[in-house]
Amino acid sequence: MLARIEAMRMQLRPSERKLADYVLDTPREVLDLAMTELAKRAGVSQPTIARFCHALGCGGFREFKIRLAQSIAQSVPSVYRDVRHDEPAPGIIAKIFDRTIGALIEVRNSLSAASVAKAVELLGRASRIEFYGAGGSGIAAQDIQHKFFRLGIPSVAYADPHTYSMSAALLNKGDVVVAISNTGRTRDIVDAAQSALGCGASVVAITHSHSPLARLATVSLSANVAEETDIFSPMTSRMSHLAIGDILAVGVALTRGAELVDKLARAKATLTRRRIEVDA
Repeated sequence: MLARIEAMRMQLRPSERKLADYVLDTPREVLDLAMTELAKRAGVSQPTIARFCHALGCGGFREFKIRLAQSIAQSVPSVYRDVRHDEPAPGIIAKIFDRTIGALIEVRNSLSAASVAKAVELLGRASRIEFYGAGGSGIAAQDIQHKFFRLGIPSVAYADPHTYSMSAALLNKGDVVVAISNTGRTRDIVDAAQSALGCGASVVAITHSHSPLARLATVSLSANVAEETDIFSPMTSRMSHLAIGDILAVGVALTRGAELVDKLARAKATLTRRRIEVDA
């Protein structure tokens, strides 16, 4: 229902569009409202609500609410309304969380298990792992590298194009590059991936499917997140990339088995000694 409202929004009359915006902004609240109260809060008439329901293919307001409830219950809404310039705190919280959760669910449902298994295999036997990313993806690269660093695997993360371009040219067979790019069209990242492949290294790409980076990678892990350019839009792509990084790190950790347990225990003990003790 939410997706249908979003798709039909521009075809509706101005008053119905106003109601559509209210429903998309606060779908859960609408479920608890009578028609008279909804009309008052949305600033429209009851006949407008009736026309709106019929335009969506519903027999009336009751059927509309049932179908809206089913839409919300089945999954986190994949459609969302942009944060307004005058958005109050509750709206900011709800919209950003809903958008982030929705993006994560979409990536989870589309991520290939076979590709993940292949990527884990490559990373598990890698002599060295290098993580490349530009801008926001560079931050994700550093975060994911930190997880692999704790596994005792020689690894490094680079966000500077000059640095990762030079480093890629010095790789060898058995090394693996994890290239992170939301669009998969960042020229420096694509060029570095090509250079790494030319040296015999493998490339695991966390990127948009069907992108130049995805096409040339040894293994591509798709994160098809549409990133908006609006200044008030959250960077949901980065959250998806970090989640995929967690999947890879856990997968590699499991392949190491008992060998890794002692290393992690020593690392944890080192961190524990650096914490300030709290009196009981």
